Amino acid sequence: MGKYFGTDGFRGEANVTLTVDHAFKVGRFLGWYYGKNHENGKAKIVIGKDTRRSSYMFEYSLVAGLTASGADAYLLHVTTTPSVSYVARTEDFDCGIMISASHNPFYDNGIKLINAAGEKMKEDVIAEIEKYLDGELGEIPYATRENIGCTVDYTAGRNRYMGYLMSLAIYSFKGIRVGLDASNGSAWTLAKAVFDALGAKTYVINAAPDGTNINANCGSTHIEGLQDLVRREHLDVGFAFDGDADRCLCVDEKGEVITGDHILYIYGCYMKDRDKLVGNKVVTTVMSNFGLYKAFDAVGIEYEKTKVGDKYVYECMSENGYRIGGEQSGHIIFSKYATTGDGIITALKMMEVMLAKKKTLSELAAPLVIYPQVLKNIRVTDKTQAQDDADVKAAVEAVANALGADGRILVRESGTEPVVRVMVEAGSTEECEKYVDQVIDVIKSKGYAV
Repeated sequence: MGKYFGTDGFRGEANVTLTVDHAFKVGRFLGWYYGKNHENGKAKIVIGKDTRRSSYMFEYSLVAGLTASGADAYLLHVTTTPSVSYVARTEDFDCGIMISASHNPFYDNGIKLINAAGEKMKEDVIAEIEKYLDGELGEIPYATRENIGCTVDYTAGRNRYMGYLMSLAIYSFKGIRVGLDASNGSAWTLAKAVFDALGAKTYVINAAPDGTNINANCGSTHIEGLQDLVRREHLDVGFAFDGDADRCLCVDEKGEVITGDHILYIYGCYMKDRDKLVGNKVVTTVMSNFGLYKAFDAVGIEYEKTKVGDKYVYECMSENGYRIGGEQSGHIIFSKYATTGDGIITALKMMEVMLAKKKTLSELAAPLVIYPQVLKNIRVTDKTQAQDDADVKAAVEAVANALGADGRILVRESGTEPVVRVMVEAGSTEECEKYVDQVIDVIKSKGYAV
């Protein structure tokens, strides 16, 4: 991770730690950097944004920077992160930009950079952007006269993406009652349009964005509303997205939450049954539940574990040719269909398994027994110092020894926030709580807590 860019882009509070000046400079650099590869000096860069109020401000700042450096900026307007990835990799663009802070509150925002292959921007390019932001590269020339870039309304790209999503469904959804929680974010029109077109009877909540209600007690991070909808309306299934719709969690017909681990298990088994599971492996992160690995062992599916972050999951998949991987949070990558997590594709794939196997989501998920897990975040003055502190390490080791083979503890730093995450899995929630608090108390006693 760099000074500005973490595992999921440059993220911070709008106009506090991520400012319009930052956005302008990122645009200036990208327009100049990619323009060098063209005879006429004109790069083509596609931009999408979520529904938070500051996204419009950052869009205009990025466009100003891009066009000032001679690039043409193609605007998808409000759309999902995976749609930007799709358009970038299927059309003649030098790179893509998504303006979003994903599941964060409305006052945060972020700049996610996507290369021409639809993947997260390579670290060497990010390093050069950071140098420019810190004034280490000197001045970048302004384009003049006919060389100044232009802005292109490109809603056609978003519509093409929607058509692509619809093409992935191999069964009609007619007669299926589906709940959708759009999180007042990027999926607010896209998800319903796709499911309606495929024949589902849709019930949609949190699809009235006002710039400040994105992720507010809704979506994949606050799934209680969708659970209530599924139970109240007696729906067959529900899907909840996050702010930029690259994540999806599900709710089964009983109103119970189906996590990313459940999704990996259900689709992993489906692929294995059809001899489509390349390498007989599913890629997980270290945050996946004990229960997932036990369930995989029971059906003979192998697995890889990466660091937390879809970036690391995708890297492992790409290097080894694996077809499915993801995170407990619902960030699932189906590499045959996308180069990033895509919440709507995830929902479509869960529908496919249900219809192919003629089973409810609860039946498909039943063999996976989730261990109780408690995860708490603590804001700290310095993530590295807090984790490397000898007393904190000793407290973590003491918990690990106490749990033995019946559980585990994981302490890691957030890639996007000044936060240390402490997670324990054990035989009971009470035991998890006790051991998590035990470590957090040491972090606090050493003065690292904010």
